[in-house]
Amino acid sequence: MFVGSFLAFILFFVTAVSVVVLFLYLYAKITPYDDYDLILNKNNLAASIGFGGAVLGLSIPLYSALLSSVSYLDFLIWAVVAMSIQLSLAYALTRYSSRVSLRSQIQDDRVSAGILMAFVSVSVGLLNAGSMSY
Repeated sequence: MFVGSFLAFILFFVTAVSVVVLFLYLYAKITPYDDYDLILNKNNLAASIGFGGAVLGLSIPLYSALLSSVSYLDFLIWAVVAMSIQLSLAYALTRYSSRVSLRSQIQDDRVSAGILMAFVSVSVGLLNAGSMSY
């Protein structure tokens, strides 16, 4: 019994981590600036806060999917849904912000823009997770 439970844990955990890693890659590709360069080389706090909020915004519905899913396939489907919603949000925020260009704000290390992105990502993640708790 323990071995079966442990193997299930490993399968779900590795899948969840893989979804996060895929998300990190795709998020960095769809944002109009180089997140990793801004964070790791330029010490850009705004980019770091926004990026961290995006990861947290994904992790919340992944957690909900792990709790609510009735099978591995069910979890996998909801994980893809959660990632798609968070990536769509990131794309919309960075590409179509109407009044202020978040792209230039993040590149200029305006921390308030990073905080805004983080809070919106976490808020959407919470709504996403709540919607999954059927």
